[in-house]
Amino acid sequence: MLRVDQAGEYGATRIYAGQLAVIGQDRPAGRVIARMANQERRHLERFDALMEERGVRPTALQPLWKVAGFALGAATALMSERAAMACTDAIETEIDRHYSRQLAELGDSDPELSADIEAFRAEELEHRDTAREHGAAETLGYPLLTAAIRAGCRVAIGLSKRI
Repeated sequence: MLRVDQAGEYGATRIYAGQLAVIGQDRPAGRVIARMANQERRHLERFDALMEERGVRPTALQPLWKVAGFALGAATALMSERAAMACTDAIETEIDRHYSRQLAELGDSDPELSADIEAFRAEELEHRDTAREHGAAETLGYPLLTAAIRAGCRVAIGLSKRI
């Protein structure tokens, strides 16, 4: 769980870095993205610490996620600010599903990890809702774009669990 969650938060920081490289932080959308990116960095720092404490190695795919995350963020931002928001909408929808499944699997077995996941899940849902408030669904090709991003997210989760 820690490996895949850390990989996901790392990927999120890279997506936002790609979006901010294109949009910048001086525009309203950039300020929104920067705020979400800061929360993702905090999530990543927590999972990094838990992995170190518990002796869990990161996914061997981290170099791939570094490039792929940045590319996804930059590509969606180049499409439009709304497409960048649609990317967040798609990713956070999948992460909500992922974290919900983890919480069900954990039950009462690891209260510390469950509390972290629940808190981060709430922030991820806030990100999804923020993206929707900023026009994510108004993106040209929204259903196709978000379906593709969600599928890619599911693949990344599956691979990070194993590799």
